[in-house]
Amino acid sequence: MSSHRLVALVGNPNAGKTTLFNALTGSTQKVGNYPGVTVEKVTGLLHLQSGLVDCVDVPGLYSLRPVSEDEHVAAAVIEGVQEGRLPDLLVVVIDGTNLERNLYLYSQIVETRLPTLVVLTMTDRLKASGKQVDLQRLSSFLDSDVVAVIGHKDEGLDELRREIDRNLASPRIPNPDHLPSETTESLEALRERLARQGLDYNTSELRKLLKTNPQLMRTYAEDFPELGELIRLASERVQIETEPTSHEVAARYTWSGMVERECVSQEPGFSRISLTDKIDRILTHRVFGLIVFGAVMYLVFQSIYTFANPLMNGIEWVFDRCKDFLGPKLAGTPWLQSLVLDGLIAGVGGVLKFLPQILILFFFIAILEGTGYLARAAFLMDRLLGWCGLNGRAFIPLLSSYACAIPGIMAARVMPDQKSRLATIMVAPLMSCSARLPVYLLLISAFIQPKFGPGWAGFTLFAMHLLGLFVAIPVVFFFNRKILKGKRLPFVLELPPYQWPKWRDVWISMFTRGRIFVKTAGTVIVFMSIAIWALVYFPQYTPAQVREKSSTYVASHPEATANEISNHLDEEQRAQSYLGRFGRAIEPAFLPAGFDWRITTSILAAFPARETVVPSLGILFAQGKDVTDPSKDLADAMSQAKWPDGKPLFTPWTAVGLMVFFALCAQCFSTLATVRRETNTWKWPIVMFVYMTTLAYVGAVFVNFLSHFFGN
Repeated sequence: MSSHRLVALVGNPNAGKTTLFNALTGSTQKVGNYPGVTVEKVTGLLHLQSGLVDCVDVPGLYSLRPVSEDEHVAAAVIEGVQEGRLPDLLVVVIDGTNLERNLYLYSQIVETRLPTLVVLTMTDRLKASGKQVDLQRLSSFLDSDVVAVIGHKDEGLDELRREIDRNLASPRIPNPDHLPSETTESLEALRERLARQGLDYNTSELRKLLKTNPQLMRTYAEDFPELGELIRLASERVQIETEPTSHEVAARYTWSGMVERECVSQEPGFSRISLTDKIDRILTHRVFGLIVFGAVMYLVFQSIYTFANPLMNGIEWVFDRCKDFLGPKLAGTPWLQSLVLDGLIAGVGGVLKFLPQILILFFFIAILEGTGYLARAAFLMDRLLGWCGLNGRAFIPLLSSYACAIPGIMAARVMPDQKSRLATIMVAPLMSCSARLPVYLLLISAFIQPKFGPGWAGFTLFAMHLLGLFVAIPVVFFFNRKILKGKRLPFVLELPPYQWPKWRDVWISMFTRGRIFVKTAGTVIVFMSIAIWALVYFPQYTPAQVREKSSTYVASHPEATANEISNHLDEEQRAQSYLGRFGRAIEPAFLPAGFDWRITTSILAAFPARETVVPSLGILFAQGKDVTDPSKDLADAMSQAKWPDGKPLFTPWTAVGLMVFFALCAQCFSTLATVRRETNTWKWPIVMFVYMTTLAYVGAVFVNFLSHFFGN
């Protein structure tokens, strides 16, 4: 356990906690302006004048009565369960544009009797709307020090650090009796009754007694229903379920509304209908909103395909020059030359050239997050997901899964009940994560764009990313109706105002995803490339076998050129390698999908991580012995590949079938391990693997059937 003092940042979702945490600790945690971005606690070090302090950013919560898994994490930190100790200071982050809702949570936090400091965020938005907060008056009402900050502009941070330091040295514990609520009035009435019986408690002592004395809790539960929250806290300790009363909820909101009215003033001359409201009339419309959403997503993926080509060509040129330089130097050791050029450079370079698309994709996603549009997308998706048993909250983990299924699965903790959470987990990997993007781009550039043009190429990329979402809807419907038997829950979402994106957050998002992608290329892909190269390279033909194979081929193809003979020998060599023999053994299972042993082998080799698909294809479709020739790239090699009867192995239909397979399959062991951790059983990872693999196989077979139906 750390010897540092502990400061916890707590507050409602979307109040600016993570932005503040990053600014205070120098961390680069993901931020967003919709709830559910933070789903588990994150710890960093806060440098104060008095020394280092542990700083914890916890998931947002609306009440100390946690509903979802992420809220349980937050409540556990506040109660000292998560860290094994109580926080030395609670920094309560309050959105200045919505004091009434945020102060409801504050009224509960005060009753924990922990040292508290209030941070008021979004004050720039408040000012832009013509409003102003009287900080001194607010501090008086809250019985706590209040600091106003603008986290993304680093305004007020020095003062906040000083106040944190001062409150740690001299803790200020707000007096719950200071809150003029119906709860306090009921406590006073109970205190008077006990005093008449000879038991003299002040109100604070009585609060503590109610939480720790089950017998007293049972005795007065019916007489004082307004004490519902305190009674509930006690009941948790004795396994008795008692819900807070509507009186208690109403009292808290009455008080918080009064504080907002007393502390916030409105300048004259400002329209009540904001620009955000006017824009939302279109963007959240049940018809026009979905049309705009579809158009925006289409433009994003079309831009990814169009803008990245020059950068991709530049990266490819760099790796080709590496081949030109190293190839002749390693010519004396053929196996080492093949390992370095065909295994390492071709494997890693074949993936890294897709880095520009990854960066462009997350640039656009970060822009849409930063402007506030993705919160509207969640609102729109609530209508789409509603009939299958989910609500708009599921859009948060599903959106996260477009980056990677692992954080998407973890983000399912925002779901309010276990059944909807499990249903969301089971379909999150259907979203096309960034690891699938290189596969799509390779096949589109090789077989779609040359025949149909860049317009259809961009549409295909867009369609592949939508495919998982559209498949997920009936899958969730089936799980909810037949297996989990869950029900749809209401969806409430506060839409943030539109704003210019914070460019620091945009660059952090791009850098984080790019770093993960490059790290994967430098670890998993290097290892898998070497392993696949070795399985394809060995065993080698003996000189006598080479002469025999050459003679046989020349006898049946007397007009064959030296290059054609060499290519034939290379294909024979790969076919009789260890990996080739394995691929041929399982080839019959994938023939209905139109896949030969090379495609089948690359599918199986991708199970540890989808990023290995492109390197696997690069090694399996390597062309000729002249590995230094940059003109013989993977797309050309795949275009020239043949079936034994001489027909082209790849057609546009084959490419689409392979993309459909990778769009729907569950080829990522890390994802399955995360599901195991989140569900605490191997049952659901196995169910996920089986149903997704079945969907992928059926989808690929169906595409191959369509190709024959249309006379391909």
